[in-house]
Amino acid sequence: MTAVVPDIAKPGFSFENCRRNAFLAQKGYAVPKATKTGTTIVGIIYKDGVILGADTRATEDTIVSDKNCSKIHYLSDNIYCCGAGTAADTEMTTQMISSQLQLHRLNTGRVVPVITANRLLKHMLFRYQGYIGAALVLGGVDSTGPHLYCIYPHGSSDKLPFTTMGSGSLAAMAVFETRWKPDMDEEEGKKLVRDAIAAGIFNDLGSGSNVDVCVIRKNNVDYIRPFDVANVKGQKQGSYVFDKGTTAVLSTRSIPVDIEDISITPIEPESMDTSS
Repeated sequence: MTAVVPDIAKPGFSFENCRRNAFLAQKGYAVPKATKTGTTIVGIIYKDGVILGADTRATEDTIVSDKNCSKIHYLSDNIYCCGAGTAADTEMTTQMISSQLQLHRLNTGRVVPVITANRLLKHMLFRYQGYIGAALVLGGVDSTGPHLYCIYPHGSSDKLPFTTMGSGSLAAMAVFETRWKPDMDEEEGKKLVRDAIAAGIFNDLGSGSNVDVCVIRKNNVDYIRPFDVANVKGQKQGSYVFDKGTTAVLSTRSIPVDIEDISITPIEPESMDTSS
């Protein structure tokens, strides 16, 4: 006998927040605003380790505040981390976890496993429920081999062979999904990471300037900054010096200033600094 399932309408998209925001606006309260951040960060696993990459543009709303921002952060001698989101949050989060990893190394006397860094970062971000604006690409090499993690601001994470994050992540992921393959050599991997970051730079307004690359191997690390200048500043093609009188003066106003008194206070010889 076949059970009869009642035909219940499936729930669609919930517009409760839209109604809430309209109600708050009618009452005179500020409507919540979405936070927009700009960055392209990537990571891949290749034959001998992990390669991380990032652009160098830092933005404040529609203003480019820093053209050479460092977005690849040191965690341990064998672990580095790319940060997207709020620059201050990514900087302080990675510094705090780096100190914890150093204490772990001193207490155990061994190379810190990459999964330990992943767990510490997840616990810290989950504790603040997304109010720390840090989206991270964590990469490193330990005794068990290369590892790459994608950590979200709310504290969840994925272990992946290649990953991207930030506002330019879709353009970078298109490059990875087309060209990434297992057991790539180092030069091929660096070129792939460079091209993925360049895709974010040229297709996302929040990403720009240079390409930074960090190559993590079992016994050493190469942090290449910049690896490539993807967006070279152009040269001026003409002269922008104009003669006086080129622009018409519509009106003038002069205010005379009368000097009534000038006083000069001499400096005592003993108070003068005679040191050379």
